[in-house]
Amino acid sequence: MVVLGGCTSAPERPAPTAPARPSATGSTVFYVEPDAPAVRQVAAWEAQGRSADAAAVRRIAEAPNAVWFADDRPGFQDRARRLVAAAGAAGRTPVLVPYWVPQRDCGGHSGGGAPDAAAYRAWIADLAAVVRGRQAIVVLEPDAVPHVLDDCVTGPAAEERLTLLREAIGAFKEGGGTRVYLDAGNPGWIKDIGRVAAALRDAGVESADGFSLNVANFETTEDNVAYGTAVSDELGGKPFVIDTSRNGNGPAPVDGRNADGHWCNPPGRALGPAPTEDTGTPRVDAYLWVKRPGESDGACLPDAPPAGQWWPEYALGLATN
Repeated sequence: MVVLGGCTSAPERPAPTAPARPSATGSTVFYVEPDAPAVRQVAAWEAQGRSADAAAVRRIAEAPNAVWFADDRPGFQDRARRLVAAAGAAGRTPVLVPYWVPQRDCGGHSGGGAPDAAAYRAWIADLAAVVRGRQAIVVLEPDAVPHVLDDCVTGPAAEERLTLLREAIGAFKEGGGTRVYLDAGNPGWIKDIGRVAAALRDAGVESADGFSLNVANFETTEDNVAYGTAVSDELGGKPFVIDTSRNGNGPAPVDGRNADGHWCNPPGRALGPAPTEDTGTPRVDAYLWVKRPGESDGACLPDAPPAGQWWPEYALGLATN
């Protein structure tokens, strides 16, 4: 259900009254990429005279977004190294999303992943070596655990996946400094709280700092807090983080354009609470923008680009709804 993270003219919209900016308690402030797609979009629209649209999308450009690592193309380690180095120099915390587990997304819009367990282990070792001892947050393998629970990944492949997740947590926790949150899906997916908690245990969540919810989804913050607290109760009070990047209006109504309201570019959605560790909610360690607002969920609609591709008009809708 998670999907990876050309411009047409449009009428100008009123600028938002206040941008979504990073905030945090203590000394932790999340890192904002200076060359993210939203930053480039703001510059392009300002050059075109679309000042109101540029001001709206600046809400995304100025907020910290997670950086996804979803392939083994040459240089992925260098990209990670530059990220953590730049964040460290700025005194900020980067958020990384490893997303390359074998049979990723069960062949859906974000299908792919490592060809086998050996390749995944080597890839995780390389990525973990970059962040080892550094201050960073890792949101580990969105949807990997829920896809075991919904029988998309079964039998020996399911057992192998849980083993790989346990090992990945250990790799990222080695040396300290890095916080790891194992993904647990969202409130609209696996309803049996006990099964979710048991699967998280099998995947090594007890060695992690907590679990993550709502990655690339649209469930409300309130529903995520309730769901996450129930899962946490089963795990002895384990903390969690929530992806609030696109949940400002909650899931979309079900209609002919949108099958279930919960994923794949539903119309009328909005940015959610800005990234922060100051959530004011027990056990909620942070609100994060894990899914980059404005990147397509997949070519699931006639006008939608492939998964992970920047989509300016969808970004504009999120920023102005």
